[in-house]
Amino acid sequence: MSQARQLTFSIFRYDPQDPNDKPQMVNYYITETPGMTVFIALNKIRETQDPSLQFDFVCRAGICGSCAMVINGKPTLACRTLTANFPGAEMSLMPLPGFELIGDLSVNTGKFMRELAERLQLWLQPNDTDMDIHRIETPMAPEEAAKLYELERCVECGVCVSACATKQMRDTFVGAVGLMKIARFELDSRDSRSSDDFYHVIGNQDGVFGCMTLLGCQDTCPKDLPHMQQIAYLRRKMSISVTNII
Repeated sequence: MSQARQLTFSIFRYDPQDPNDKPQMVNYYITETPGMTVFIALNKIRETQDPSLQFDFVCRAGICGSCAMVINGKPTLACRTLTANFPGAEMSLMPLPGFELIGDLSVNTGKFMRELAERLQLWLQPNDTDMDIHRIETPMAPEEAAKLYELERCVECGVCVSACATKQMRDTFVGAVGLMKIARFELDSRDSRSSDDFYHVIGNQDGVFGCMTLLGCQDTCPKDLPHMQQIAYLRRKMSISVTNII
């Protein structure tokens, strides 16, 4: 029987609420167990070594998106990252860039997502304003429902935002998550907005025409969502809108 590995975690530590604290990397050492994920390792560190360590989690199943962080330079979910995937037994953990830091590995993705939703009006604006709750629900073709479901799988983890070079250079860029959600409503036949309406929201350098197509969102999305496919789709729709406006 092979001996269990000793894992080394170099973790970013900093409390922005403490004026005397300074950013630093702190090493922690634990013994690897079968099937261990980075999430499990972090909980073990907090339980047995340092209860002050801050990181986020809810579901532990890759559904809530809360445990997103940068692991060995790649933004991803801690609960879906096996320590066995790192043959060197050394892992560096950093908070997601592009978000307000709460402390250590914890960032405020919720604030970003709320502001994005308000800025882009990411809610259904129905064609029919009749709000009779006793009325039969409007039917939808299975093919359309399948397309919407695919885009609804986004868990708002923020990984695509942190992996986006355009977002890091231009803070006002809406990012792949914003464009994905716009595509979801543009595809929805129940939404009253036209392509021209969406053009006035994302038809600029802060929107669909600002993407440099470096595929960071596509390469790192933990749900394997078709980011580039939807960005290309929106670009075609917005280009048609530009022609119509001119």
